[in-house]
Amino acid sequence: MDRKFVIVSDSSCSLSNELRKQYNIEYIPMYFSYDETSLPADLDWKELSAKGFYDILRNDTRIFTSQVPAQDYLTRFEEYIKTGYDVLSISCSSGLSASVKASGVVRDELLTKYPEAKIICIDSLICSFGLGMLCMYASDLRAQGKNITEVAELVEGIKMNVNQLCTVGELKYLKRAGRISATTALFGTMLNIKPIIVSNTRGENASVEKVKGRVKSLRRLAELTKEKFTGETISGIYICHADCIEDAEKLKEFILEVLPGTQITIGILDPIVGASAGPDTLGIYFVGADKPNTDNA
Repeated sequence: MDRKFVIVSDSSCSLSNELRKQYNIEYIPMYFSYDETSLPADLDWKELSAKGFYDILRNDTRIFTSQVPAQDYLTRFEEYIKTGYDVLSISCSSGLSASVKASGVVRDELLTKYPEAKIICIDSLICSFGLGMLCMYASDLRAQGKNITEVAELVEGIKMNVNQLCTVGELKYLKRAGRISATTALFGTMLNIKPIIVSNTRGENASVEKVKGRVKSLRRLAELTKEKFTGETISGIYICHADCIEDAEKLKEFILEVLPGTQITIGILDPIVGASAGPDTLGIYFVGADKPNTDNA
């Protein structure tokens, strides 16, 4: 008889408490720090509100992020195993974080101690709601009675079709995070250029287009969503926002104009991705065309 298994992710999955409870998904926090303060990247924003977090960035304070510590993976994975559960860990893209590597190291260590257990670590090759979607998909498969190996294989089979379309409010946050050059940020800001950012086949964030102006960038996101969205395997579209709910609602309107009747869920962008992308970032996540093979730019 197959053992029960837990689905666990990290702070970059952007899943609200409501969605985590609905799908019975666990997560292990990453961390962020600013000034003299260090906090777990809590998806429920218990110690620091989302608005407070993004206001810190707006006030030109740099926020640094860090991966899930290996010891935290060890503690949590071992807890699950001791209570009779196997572990399916689905992590932030290896192109953005080393957390998935740490989870693999811990897996190998624990399997020598608990050879009867199964621990499967998946590199999602995406972040935010894209990662969250894979976790929810895994949960649905688990509810259908599939075992951990079957679920892992199906998640691996769909992850290259989980698309990201994103734009940012200001380029300076990408510059601080080392994602673009100072020159690109300077001239892009002067010209009010908004990049369209995708997640590529290596799980990196890459700029594929540049649009002038906020509203035009939102309309372009909607157009690209129509081009790439299929609604197959995982239905619905997920929008995340970095403390810009009005723009998220406007983006939803634009998408419904071109894809009427589509189920669209809006949520807050997690603190890990948000620290790099900055306030007023908007991202769309859905299953559709194959992820692009692009250069990181």
